[in-house]
Amino acid sequence: MAEDLEESSSGGFDLSHYLGVVRRRHMQFLMPLLLGWLVVWGASWFLPSRYRSETLILVEQPTMPKDYVTPNVNDDLQDRLRSITQQILSRTRLLHIIDQLNLYADSNGRLTADDKVERMRKDIGDIELVRDGEGRVSSFKVSYSSRDPHLAQQVTGELTNLFISENLEVRQQQSEDTTSFLEGQLETARKALSDQEEKIREFKGQHVGELPTQVGSNLQILAGLQSQLQAEEDALNTAKQQRVYLETLVNQYRTLQGSPKAEGEAPLGLPAVDEELDKLRAQLADLSSHYTERHPDVRKVKEQIAKTEKMRDQIVASLKAKAAAPADPNAASAAPDPADLRDASSPMVQLQGQIQANRAEIANRERGIAELQTKVTDYQARLNQEPVREQQLSDLTRGYDQSKANYDELLKKKNESAMATSMELLQQGERFRIIDPPSLPLRPDFPNHLKFCGIGLALGLALGTLVAGAFEVMDDRIYDEKELQKLLPVAVISEIPALAAAADEQIERRRLWLGWAAAVFVSLAILLGSAFSFLRG
Repeated sequence: MAEDLEESSSGGFDLSHYLGVVRRRHMQFLMPLLLGWLVVWGASWFLPSRYRSETLILVEQPTMPKDYVTPNVNDDLQDRLRSITQQILSRTRLLHIIDQLNLYADSNGRLTADDKVERMRKDIGDIELVRDGEGRVSSFKVSYSSRDPHLAQQVTGELTNLFISENLEVRQQQSEDTTSFLEGQLETARKALSDQEEKIREFKGQHVGELPTQVGSNLQILAGLQSQLQAEEDALNTAKQQRVYLETLVNQYRTLQGSPKAEGEAPLGLPAVDEELDKLRAQLADLSSHYTERHPDVRKVKEQIAKTEKMRDQIVASLKAKAAAPADPNAASAAPDPADLRDASSPMVQLQGQIQANRAEIANRERGIAELQTKVTDYQARLNQEPVREQQLSDLTRGYDQSKANYDELLKKKNESAMATSMELLQQGERFRIIDPPSLPLRPDFPNHLKFCGIGLALGLALGTLVAGAFEVMDDRIYDEKELQKLLPVAVISEIPALAAAADEQIERRRLWLGWAAAVFVSLAILLGSAFSFLRG
């Protein structure tokens, strides 16, 4: 049982075995370690030094609040930076800087212009973006590497100026392009709006009186025309009645002139005249109850009453004069006395004049009625066409409203864009500002001697382990009792202790001191080299 336990424990990690390997192979480990470290560390001091100058550029937000002036430039700063970087790293821009600062002049003409541009792009490196807590780009870093620290600082300054000026130029150009585009769209919208206005103007000019806005006035005019038509028709009827009355008077007067009057008999024309006077006076009373004395109808009726009364007086006077004259048996004739026709004051002449005036009045009334009927028909046709014109005007107005809304919106956007362009031209928009000016590097960025020191140490450790392991594997001697026991076919009964001579012990002590001295030397060399690299950069 104890033997099994000893065998199982011996199968694990054997510290004494590895310590023995270290004692035997420490020189094979230390020398490759020192050699590997020394080669890498020493090579770092022969590599050409390159100095890196760096600057930090802040992205300043617009000084004018967005509530007052809305920027008309793309707000994606990362995309804009990518575009600006491509423009700055273009062949033309870089060749200008190379020629201006005489970069890569030590190439002795072996480098072409494209080779110089490619080397400068590698020396510039990547643009490092710095973001705030919300993930927005707040600043970015621009750097350049060169063998001359002052030249690196100068080139970094040139690149910084290019970034600042290019950003201003890009933003101003984008803002002006946006404003120009909106101006073009606004001009197109203005022409479309003018065309719509011209169509509406032509439509209104072609359909005057048939528009929906004129329905009220058309109804009022139509009502007035119908009232006038009714009044004219009433006046025409009155005139026709007057004509019948006058013709009756003429006939009665002619009959009266042709037949003698009987004793105590009333004149044949007086009853008709009195009846007409009664009618006119009744009509005057009716009109006076509705109108004033100055009303045209009232005045007209009064004139007719006055004429009728005058006619009655003339008839009465004529009848009295003929009654007093002797009877003439030859006077019985149906025709009136020519003397009555020649006398302007005779009733017959006055009746003939009134009949002619009445006929002229009837003709005028009929013409007026015809004109009024034409106007009424015209306005009724206008009212009948109003729904059709309303639909047509609605279609035109809808297009006009859309064009007007589009024009107003574009006008508002154009004014806002013009204000944003003015803000960009005054450099009040988003801009780049240098926080840290291009630095003057005092230590080279490459090579990093301390980093090379660490790389050399790792390489030396790997090389020492490989060499020591190779020596150990190729050595077929037995240095451990356990390995010897594994080779024997039978178990070991007893062991004879090692008997070392004084000379062997002295050699062993010398070898041990030499190993420690080598380990101390290698450690001190690596430490001193690391300290020197740290101090010199």
